Amino acid sequence: MNVKKITLNVLFVLGVVSGMGAQEIRYFFELAETNNPELRALRLRHDLAGEKVNEARALPDTEIGAGVFVSEPETRTGAQVVRFSVRQMLPWFGQITARENFASSMAEVEYLDWVIARRQLRLEVAQAYYRLQALRQQIGILEQQAVLLDSYREVALAAVEAGKASAVDVLRLEIRKNDVTARSQVLENQYESGAFAFFRLINATETAIGFMVTELPGELPEPDPPVLGPHPELEKYDRLFASVAREEALNRKSAAPKIGLGLDYIPVAERTDMVIPDSGKDIVMPMVSFSFPLFRSPYKSRTRQNEFRQAALEAEENARRNRLEGMLQQAWQGQRSARVRFATLTENSQNTRQAIEILLKNYQTQQADFGDLLEMQEMELKLELERTEAFASYLSQGVLVNYLVAQPGL
Repeated sequence: MNVKKITLNVLFVLGVVSGMGAQEIRYFFELAETNNPELRALRLRHDLAGEKVNEARALPDTEIGAGVFVSEPETRTGAQVVRFSVRQMLPWFGQITARENFASSMAEVEYLDWVIARRQLRLEVAQAYYRLQALRQQIGILEQQAVLLDSYREVALAAVEAGKASAVDVLRLEIRKNDVTARSQVLENQYESGAFAFFRLINATETAIGFMVTELPGELPEPDPPVLGPHPELEKYDRLFASVAREEALNRKSAAPKIGLGLDYIPVAERTDMVIPDSGKDIVMPMVSFSFPLFRSPYKSRTRQNEFRQAALEAEENARRNRLEGMLQQAWQGQRSARVRFATLTENSQNTRQAIEILLKNYQTQQADFGDLLEMQEMELKLELERTEAFASYLSQGVLVNYLVAQPGL
């Protein structure tokens, strides 16, 4: 396995692509396509299938024979000692073309397998990328929460010194700060394992990776209802139908007679016992032969097999189309649900922030319980973490929709 060592500095910037916040990850796509061993194997299989087209153009082997007469037959012009022959069988008109067409159709199927695998790889890379993005967002939120708790600790210490609060409030903050730090470490571990899996997916080894995480967007656009496009997984069945039809055409051509052209050459020894015309004249005998299938049951059986293949492919295509349409509808609804959830979480987070500000002011004037403030702070943290998950789900479902509608670039 060729593992490429790289040093990557990734900038997470939430741009706008097709009305949706996203990160340009074309570089990772190209890197994965270059390094992924499964994709390379499929490419080699396509090259192999393409080479079979050249093989299909070849004629059958030329037959060359030589024989020695054990008992030399004596003819009027002399004795025959050896015999040489050469023969070339020629397929019926159009059979070579039929073989080429069939080989070409199989090469097209192999190419579509590569296209499908490439799109699936891009889908996996994009979804893994968004999961990493969500983890970095959550780690950043926890880091901000730790800083905020430190500021609350200063307020609580000032209140304790002024005799307006209890030292229990400071201990609560310490407990909450330890909890936030532990959660941040857990997410860091998840991120490291996710990054390792991500770089295994693109078959590269990261030596340094840093992320700059921007603010989450305020709102997400409503996705338009998608329509299943000319998907490569369905296009593959068109190529398979064509390959079966070409295989049947080849089968019919194979049932036709074959023509053989040959030449026999027999050197003749010159007679020494008498003088006659053409004594010792060699024999040259051009030959034409025909080969035809007397029993046609194998060809009829192949015709029936091809009919069964066509029927099976039609059923598989309908099943695959239904599945893709179901996946598309589910992904679109999932994206819409993630958008609704993100909007609700955003509104609740804003309301929670306002409540925290009110409680903080009231706490400083001894009009609020510090426990209520910590409870609201925990709620805000939960909402912000869920917002990142909703945003990542929106992006992941969106990229799945793009995959299913055969969006260019995925």
